[in-house]
Amino acid sequence: MSNLQRIAVTGSSGLVGTALVGALKAEGHTVQRLVRRKPVAVDEVLWDPTNGSVDLASLEGVDAIIHLAGAGVGDHRWTTKYRAEILNSRLLGTTAIAQACSALKPSVFISASAIGYYGETGNRAVTEVDRGGDDFLAAVCREWEAAADLATGVRTVKIRTGLVLDPTGGALGRMLPLFRLGLGGKLGPGTQWWSWITLHDEVKAITHLLRADVEGAVNLTSPNPVTNQEFTGSLARALHRPALLPVPAFALKAALGGFSTEILGSKKVMPAALLESGFTFDYPHLTSALELLCSE
Repeated sequence: MSNLQRIAVTGSSGLVGTALVGALKAEGHTVQRLVRRKPVAVDEVLWDPTNGSVDLASLEGVDAIIHLAGAGVGDHRWTTKYRAEILNSRLLGTTAIAQACSALKPSVFISASAIGYYGETGNRAVTEVDRGGDDFLAAVCREWEAAADLATGVRTVKIRTGLVLDPTGGALGRMLPLFRLGLGGKLGPGTQWWSWITLHDEVKAITHLLRADVEGAVNLTSPNPVTNQEFTGSLARALHRPALLPVPAFALKAALGGFSTEILGSKKVMPAALLESGFTFDYPHLTSALELLCSE
């Protein structure tokens, strides 16, 4: 990636974005962070996804654009209004960045997506060549990726990310306090497949895709998905706590509303394109990953 010096990033304040910006700077790259308020730092560039504006002059000559911004799917109950926000934040933002890519012509455009694309997969393993699902998030991901494809004349990579594991945030960050108190257990039936990746490998994979000869959809998940029961059991063992308090499906539905479908649903996703591109995971197995993450 020595030929990539300037990299623009949206969503730089999120869990993945924060870690990615730090890693890129550590490698010596210049990072420009796109922000939706008046820029106050020299590395900030203004954009407004709601009206489609991007400060193209400040990004002239940029080598790569990584687009991670979008409303969190697990942050609020899925009211009709919030479902619209989930969709619109992705469509408007991605369309604006894709159009900017068409004008700026960076060498690569990496746009976020999610394994929600596949919908419910049950016990069936899926890769990038499999068809999408038909639930709400699958429809969101389809439109999200279609917006990314509006970037013309630019190598475009759509990263379908799984459950990102880090103690500082995301699902693991929320689960840790309960499990540390011995109040954890399987969620729902426990037989549903969870496709996960450590934050470390997520960032490593994104930087790998900056230079790899890959385009189109790429699953960012460990090659070893686990069932929810295996996940919660491994987490409890890593913390030396019992996992004796399962959370029934009806309680999750009551607490989380529509988002409960993502916790109770099964997605067995394999990173075929990533492995074929020569990527190697530092943490391919859950047990060793959780032992490390829970010791931090």
